Amino acid sequence: MAMTRFEKRHESLLTRRQFAWRLASFAGIAFLLIAFALGIGIAGYHYIAGFSLPDSILNASMILGGMGPVGELPSTEAKLFASIYAIFSGLVFVGVVGILLSPILHRILHRFHFDDENS
Repeated sequence: MAMTRFEKRHESLLTRRQFAWRLASFAGIAFLLIAFALGIGIAGYHYIAGFSLPDSILNASMILGGMGPVGELPSTEAKLFASIYAIFSGLVFVGVVGILLSPILHRILHRFHFDDENS
């Protein structure tokens, strides 16, 4: 079974074990997306804003987590990066929520349709 292939309406539900593996694989994809986005933020804060590595990690994590920047941004370039990264982080958040919820919502909807066909 391919990871991104969901079962069709006429197919039975996955077992709990298979569904757990599906959830784990989608969580892995979400984690990779978060790690990629965090890496962009760390690099930007380090090279554009000139922050130390720990400060870059802190600021990127806070922005990605929706909390806001911690340190004062020293230049116009740093402020522009921070604003673009904040917008990007919001889109990553929406994407990660979609990735994590899609197998759950699919299972719920599949169960409703499967029950309708078998009634």
